[in-house]
Amino acid sequence: MRRSRFAGAVKSITREQRAGWLDTLSFDVRPPVTSDDSAIAEQRVSQLTYVPLLLGVAHLISSIAILFHYGFAIPAHVAPWLFGAMVLAMLFDLAALAFMQMRARLEVSPRTVTLVMSLVVLVSSGLWTVFGYAASMLPDSGPSGILPIVIGTVIVASAVAVSSSPPLAVVCAFVGTLGAAIVSGDPAVVGGIGTMSMVVVGYSVASARAMIATAHDRQLLDHEAHKALHFVNEFENSGRGWFWETNSQGTLSYVSQQLADDFQTDPETLLGRQFTTLLSVDATPEGGIGEERTLGFHLSARFPFSDVIVRAATNDDVHWSLSGNPVFDDNGRFMGFRGIGTDLTEQRRSEQEITRLARFDSLTSLPNRAMMRQTLEEALRNAAVRQKGCALFLIDLDRFKNVNDTLGHPIGDALLRQVAERLKLVMGNHGQVGRLGGDEFKAVLPGTVETGLLESLAKTLIEQVSRPYMIEGHKVTIGASVGISIGDPGRACADALVRNADLALYAAKAAGRGVHCFYEQSMHSEATDRQALENDLRQAIDRNEMSVVYQPIVRTAGEEVCGFEALVRWTHPARGAIGPDKFIPLAEECGMIEKIGTFVLRTAVEEASHWPDQIRIAVNLSPIQFNNPGIVATVAAALSDYKLRAERLELEITEGVFLADNDATDETFANLKALGVRLALDDFGTGYSSLGYLKKAPFDKIKIDQSFVRGAASRDNRNAAIIRAIVTLADSLGMDTTAEGVETHDDLHLIRELGVSQIQGYIFGRPADGVAARELASRQTVEADGFACVREPRQSLMRRAITAINGDLMEIRLRNISAMGALVECETPVAPGTQLTIDIVGVGPVVGTVRWAQANRFGMQFAEQFEITRLAPRREKLNDVTMLAPWYVADRSKIAN
Repeated sequence: MRRSRFAGAVKSITREQRAGWLDTLSFDVRPPVTSDDSAIAEQRVSQLTYVPLLLGVAHLISSIAILFHYGFAIPAHVAPWLFGAMVLAMLFDLAALAFMQMRARLEVSPRTVTLVMSLVVLVSSGLWTVFGYAASMLPDSGPSGILPIVIGTVIVASAVAVSSSPPLAVVCAFVGTLGAAIVSGDPAVVGGIGTMSMVVVGYSVASARAMIATAHDRQLLDHEAHKALHFVNEFENSGRGWFWETNSQGTLSYVSQQLADDFQTDPETLLGRQFTTLLSVDATPEGGIGEERTLGFHLSARFPFSDVIVRAATNDDVHWSLSGNPVFDDNGRFMGFRGIGTDLTEQRRSEQEITRLARFDSLTSLPNRAMMRQTLEEALRNAAVRQKGCALFLIDLDRFKNVNDTLGHPIGDALLRQVAERLKLVMGNHGQVGRLGGDEFKAVLPGTVETGLLESLAKTLIEQVSRPYMIEGHKVTIGASVGISIGDPGRACADALVRNADLALYAAKAAGRGVHCFYEQSMHSEATDRQALENDLRQAIDRNEMSVVYQPIVRTAGEEVCGFEALVRWTHPARGAIGPDKFIPLAEECGMIEKIGTFVLRTAVEEASHWPDQIRIAVNLSPIQFNNPGIVATVAAALSDYKLRAERLELEITEGVFLADNDATDETFANLKALGVRLALDDFGTGYSSLGYLKKAPFDKIKIDQSFVRGAASRDNRNAAIIRAIVTLADSLGMDTTAEGVETHDDLHLIRELGVSQIQGYIFGRPADGVAARELASRQTVEADGFACVREPRQSLMRRAITAINGDLMEIRLRNISAMGALVECETPVAPGTQLTIDIVGVGPVVGTVRWAQANRFGMQFAEQFEITRLAPRREKLNDVTMLAPWYVADRSKIAN
């Protein structure tokens, strides 16, 4: 747009330069065509400021000359006309002068001023004609008198006064010539005045034409200068470069503001300084002599130069690229240098940053994958020379993706930076740690192959990384798994070492995460098998290989079924049944857990819709599912599709959901509670901060982990105290409790005594399919079935023994003998709690208590631990044994008698 306006201005200037006489004559009175014409018109009209004053002076002088000539003896009949015309003309001149002085404030256009001044000249000259006519009536006023001379002088003076404006000059000449003809009547006088008027008009037009052309030329130059200045300013302000200029002595005569900014001063301060004093003569970073000397040579030799890189003499690391040319005048005299400069500081920093990024991680500043690969290869080469091995750690952060997805990438980035600092502190001088990308790190330990040291470093590393982090008010907890491979000097290669460490890392993660593993040869086949299993898992649901089974949950008080827990099972067409402990971690790792979790949720809700209305269904939610923003909508859709009341659905959540402890977690809890579902904290007591979770999360139930339940009835076990504390805590918070993994009657009895609300375990039923679950759900109660107590290792040998029951001596048989008890076959009924002393044939007497009894058998718990080794195999026949009454039986008989 700017270029088109400039081109239009140049065309207008060219047209005005070729303008003819008529165009010049009318220039002052026609409307301006362009802004340039307006500027010229304003410039020209400023020359008319004192024209009224000049006219008034001419009128005054001529009037005084006439009055002195006639001695002020003016006849009465002429005086009014003479003095009246003279006074009016001079008053008109003064009014015109006042108008010209006030035109700026009146904001009158140049064209209006010219028209007004033309009217002034016309009226003033007309009045002067009247003055001349009145003067012609005086004696001695003929052609030979002073009057024609005075009139001619006034006309010429007026024409000269207005000669700068052709329209005014034409008006003045016309009125003056007409007035001379009226006053004088002499053809010679009229012709002379007319000729002088035409000369003045011609001069006015010629001078105006020259002036307009000169103004147009100046405007053209101004346009070019403004354009050049605009380009200079635009170039300097763009930051792409700046200008400099020196005189013949090498001192600066012009510098741009950008150059002055590098010295934190203004351009005027630098003017007059030697240009070379702004440059540093230090050696370049590469170790060679800088290019300042090359620049000095060009300046002294007055040779042009281009793209010479120099360093500015500042405290900062500023580099310039300079180009310049010598300047000579028309006579060949050297005037100095003029050139441009470019700041290369940012470019050099960018190049250095690119070089750094090629070798270091931009987030953590640790060596990146390429740099660590180079480090590993160098370590292996040095190991071959020094005959020392090299170890490699591959480190993967556990649960980092969960933090990244829930708290956002900025929190994840901050977490990675803190992890990097901890890794560097742990590794110390033992090796170099780097980041491969994402949440994967690598450590190269040259010369370190001692298994004990490597194991100690790995444990310390896992411990330090697993400590909680505080990031922007969020408490974040993650873990780490480490895979370790050791390379023999001269035989190991980088690819093999990385592959082996990767296999060891995968084994560590499969072992439960938070551990370290050394590479073993068998891991290759395991990795192949794991990959095949993962591929099959991705298609398991579509192939209907996944199923859901249901384990009953029973109320402790009445032993009626109050709910079921939904458990997923995978039956592989070739491998058979695959345990959840094997495929669930694999599903979490490969991203299938949400699909499997949704399948279990919808299947379980559909099945529960066929049960009695008081029976609940419990479904496990993995931390990945829970932290998905769409989990509430998924649960709501399942309830709506199968018309199940929300309070019948119980979602079991582990403390893993709290690893990213943030507002999103609290919001999900609130939305699920608003939906109406129940929430249970699963595997309670296995984490380090479960009490904190109970304080803030709206749980309805606590599930006591089976590790606390199994064997709780044993006398040397403190789990009972822990269970009692959990029950007390739950009661105080208004929560139910469920004991998982109850398998024996002893544990069942203890759980009841401790006040646990609900029981889940094999004693009331193993997980079964939907048909069996429907049948069980329709029952009123369920009968406990299982061992009386936790069984110790047993001998399957049968032993005969003798005991006294109710005073009667009889033979019994012992089966499944363990260190703590035995299964006894006996024809006589025995009540639980009865204390017996039995004499095992070939072994001796053993004292114990009956714990449970059924038809023809009962379970006996020994008072003291029995040594299984006393049961030596014996080859004896029944008819070879002589039945003798033991000493204690005899004693009892005596006591009875």
